[in-house]
This record gives sequence, C-alpha cells and structure tokens, in this order.
Amino acid sequence: MKNNEINIRDPFVVCENGVYYMYGTRAENFGVKTGGFDVYIGTDLENWSLPKEVFNSEKYLLNREVNWAPEVHKFGDKYYMLATFTQNNGLRGTYALVSNTPDGAFAPVSEKPLTPPAWCCLDGTLYVDRAGAPYLVFCHEHVQIKNGTVCAVRLLPDLSAADGEPFYLFSGSHAYGMQPSPNGGYVTDGPFLYRGKKDKLYMIWSTIVNGAYYQCLAVSDNGEINGNWVQLRPIFTADGGHGMVFRNLTGGLCLVLHAPNISEREHPVFFALRDTGKTLRILK
Repeated sequence: MKNNEINIRDPFVVCENGVYYMYGTRAENFGVKTGGFDVYIGTDLENWSLPKEVFNSEKYLLNREVNWAPEVHKFGDKYYMLATFTQNNGLRGTYALVSNTPDGAFAPVSEKPLTPPAWCCLDGTLYVDRAGAPYLVFCHEHVQIKNGTVCAVRLLPDLSAADGEPFYLFSGSHAYGMQPSPNGGYVTDGPFLYRGKKDKLYMIWSTIVNGAYYQCLAVSDNGEINGNWVQLRPIFTADGGHGMVFRNLTGGLCLVLHAPNISEREHPVFFALRDTGKTLRILK
C-alpha cells in the first residue's frame, strides 16, 4: 500500500531492526468504535504491507467509543502502546498496552487508565527523563475545561499506573499566533517529545489556529519536562498535524503527521526535518 492509500489519523512510526512499523487511528467514523489498531510494515516510508491488527479493543471491552492515537514505545525489553479509549464513566483516558514485539499482539497492562479517571484526557505519550524515570505527557481536553492543557505525570516502572499527581505544562491558548477564541475554547492534542541538538527538549503538539489544524512546537527552557515551555513558530500550518519525530534508517530526522485534517481523507505525510539547535524546521 502507498501512503495515499492508507486512511489513518495520528500516524506513529517505530524504526526497529531495519524495518518501519506504522500505527494510527483507523479513520473511519473518526476512530469511534473501530475495534482496535493496526500496524503497517515497510522499509522505505512509501510502500507498506496490508494492515495487521495488533490490538482488538472489543476483546478487552475497550471498544465503548473512541479508539484513538496509538503510540508504541520500547521501554526496557517490552513494547508499550499508549492509546486513548472511553472509560466506563464516559470520559476519555489514556491506557497502556504491552507486547513483546512491535507487531503485537498487545494486551492491557491494567484495567484503569494512566490519566485521572475524573478528567477527560487524550493522546498520552511517553517521556523518559535523564534519570530514566518514565512520564506520561497528555492533554486535558478542552471539552471539559475549555482552555485545553498539556500535563504530565510520573509513572510506575512497569507503566501500569501513575506514580504521583499530574502537573501542568501549558495551555492551548499559549500557541504561537493564537487569536482569542469567541467561545473561550482552545484545543490541545498530540504531544510528542524529542531530545534535540544542544540537549534541547522539544515538544510537538497540535491545535486549531484560525480554523486550520497546526503542528505546533515548544521548547523547555531547562531541558526537562518541568521547565517553562516556550512556544516557537509552528512547524506546519497547512491543515495537518498530530505528528511525531523519528530517525529514518539512514539516521535522517523525519516528521510524520496526518493531512488533511478532514475525516476519512487523512493520510500519513512524511517530511525531512532540520534541527538547527534552536528550532525544528521542515526541509524544503
């Protein structure tokens, strides 16, 4: 399959042993009751296998509503998928799933979400600090609090639960170029962290600015998760986002995101990135 034949949102790529594994939200019906997640396998970021199911949410009673934003991170000797599902209480939360291999099958680490059960949350990503401690970085949704936020919480070593209370990083209204919202609502979604040149810690995340979906960029002023997050000029403003950053097979820095941000027309789109030591930019 070619990229333009793959209809997914929130693409996420793992490069392992000379192979790319690409995951994403099944885009049909905006990822609602889609039954789980797939992996596409390839070697050139253009040609992919047919989708292989790696998690069946119906089997684990997690197909209540949303099946969103699967990310796969190798932590220790296992592969952890972080994904958003609807809880029994009707609120969304990020859950951890685990597998011994990147192509599954994945199973829940615990019955409970990593995010606070009384919060409406989505799009958890894994960050491991310089001391090796794991954190979940996630979004507290604007649908519950109007001005959506990005927050973090330390996790237990097996990623089965939070190890402490969540803490605030920044709000959707802080996005570079953001205009006042008529209804006070500001979106936050899709955070992903990347350690760049000069030991800088960047976060890409997405929001809606002037009606368009943006791939935003922020940098921590102390190189750690608990720093002050300074918003930089967005990476991509042509109605695409919820991306992530990775190294390709030759060591080049890449960005993948979905575009356009229109239901059932989304596809994975790849760009070469440049790390200037001050910011991240798409290579023209």
